Amino acid sequence: MKRILIVDDSPMIHKILKNVLTELGHDVCGAGKNGQEAIDLYDSLDPDLVFMDITMPVMDGLEAVKHIKDKHNNAKIVMLTAMGDDEIRAEANALGVDLFLKKPFNLEKISEVFQKLV
Repeated sequence: MKRILIVDDSPMIHKILKNVLTELGHDVCGAGKNGQEAIDLYDSLDPDLVFMDITMPVMDGLEAVKHIKDKHNNAKIVMLTAMGDDEIRAEANALGVDLFLKKPFNLEKISEVFQKLV
């Protein structure tokens, strides 16, 4: 069982991910709706894995990844994206993002994430 932090500004994404992750036997230990909350929650919860959206208010996912990786180099982060922008992917990869998960996703796609990261 892994401890998971979900960061996305969409309540529907939170609900879908939480349901699927729980079904897979994992613990959703925290949920945030912007990059600043991601940083604060990561520091206090020390999750095994973060599912983080790219586009969010207050602070986007890429900026949050920079801050998290600066303090926690071994952080495992999966970026959630609705778009396939190569420039954004390149920047995210340079920051140390482990994988991308394209929206919409399902149980099978999320299971694949764990197979690749664990």
